[in-house]
Amino acid sequence: MNEPVDEILQFFTYAHLPPDLQAMSRLFADLATEIVGRAPRCAERTVALRKLLEGKDAAVRALLVKPVPWRERASGPIE
Repeated sequence: MNEPVDEILQFFTYAHLPPDLQAMSRLFADLATEIVGRAPRCAERTVALRKLLEGKDAAVRALLVKPVPWRERASGPIE
């Protein structure tokens, strides 16, 4: 009998993203799929996938960061 797929994998989809963000997100999706395929379903696999998801979210957001001049970073408000 096939094991059900982890629900968390839905958060690793990337087809809806613009191409530059897809490329970054795909790296994490591929690794998530490998983890699910290789590690037994257990608490530690869930932790690994959750932390990988956090990393994916941060990496994708990093591509969205707008450069801010140094002076504004030090003293200006966050917009």
